[in-house]
Amino acid sequence: MNDKTIKKRIKAIRSQLIKKRIQSLLVTNPANVTYMTGFLGGDSWVLITDKTVYLLTDSRYTEQAKNQCPACKIIERNKPMAETVAQLVKKLKSIRTITIEKSSSLAAVEALKKHVKLRLKTAANIIESVRSIKDKNEIAAIRAAARIAAKVLKQTFTHIKPGITENELAGRLDFQIRKATATNSFETIVAFGPNASRPHHQPTSRKLKKNDMVLIDFGVKFKGYCCDITRCFTIGRQNSFYKKVYDVVQDAQTAAIKMLKAGVTAKKIDAAAREVIAKYDLPVYGHGTGHGLGLQVHEQPLISANSNVKLQPGMVFTIEPAVYIPGKLGIRIEDDVLVTKTGCKILTGNCPRRL
Repeated sequence: MNDKTIKKRIKAIRSQLIKKRIQSLLVTNPANVTYMTGFLGGDSWVLITDKTVYLLTDSRYTEQAKNQCPACKIIERNKPMAETVAQLVKKLKSIRTITIEKSSSLAAVEALKKHVKLRLKTAANIIESVRSIKDKNEIAAIRAAARIAAKVLKQTFTHIKPGITENELAGRLDFQIRKATATNSFETIVAFGPNASRPHHQPTSRKLKKNDMVLIDFGVKFKGYCCDITRCFTIGRQNSFYKKVYDVVQDAQTAAIKMLKAGVTAKKIDAAAREVIAKYDLPVYGHGTGHGLGLQVHEQPLISANSNVKLQPGMVFTIEPAVYIPGKLGIRIEDDVLVTKTGCKILTGNCPRRL
């Protein structure tokens, strides 16, 4: 992240603070810290005022912070975080109120109440709302992550044969991700046969059988940005019921993607996918139809029945309808999409859907 990008983000965040009449914002969410400073270390907070961005870190990260955060003033702490915040704001005479991210832990808030003598307030989704619109560099990083994911999955295909376990296949895929100089967005899900009916199944020692079903849900993180993909396959002879369900899920995803354009509400996208599945008298999935992607694998916007968010150009999220039948099968097809001025682009289109 270059200095120009960071300054542009800080300007957008300050604009939100002015709108909400927030004098200073204390940022504790690691992804938000990274977004507004470029810092990739851990255990650090940010205090943003109308003039300065302060990065509060410790000696483990000071050198890294100085290299990555030229737009920030680095505060090296040698006391607990809340005490460091108290020391800093005591010097900043103009600050009378500190607003804390609502996602901050209860322990952090309680510690701040104990040490900071100023008025404390909370606010939600200030930086997240800015993050939901990706700039060209962010989109490029997600595209790159998707390209690596497609390559990695193809390389893993040679290992998908009877006898391999879910654990082993997940490990093979993870190894290829590391080999490609990337990391996992989240723990890889590999599910064989009826295990796929559990949306967040954890790989086991179950072996792949002849004429079996495979679900792989994985993500690649590249330059700090995530992709998230799910693919389903059959080994050997394809069961006719499986084919029917797979086609329905694919049609549901297509229906949702066709709806994607600026101005449409997220809940209409969600409804379009669910209507297709319900029409065929199949059980409709209980999770959302999609979620935002970026520095985190789950962020704004949410594509769900309760979301009134209007899509805007630059938003990136998943579309992942599914059918789960316990004891029989689970089929989920997931792709990452970018909303454009004229419609949308599928960022994971090169990731194979067939063995």
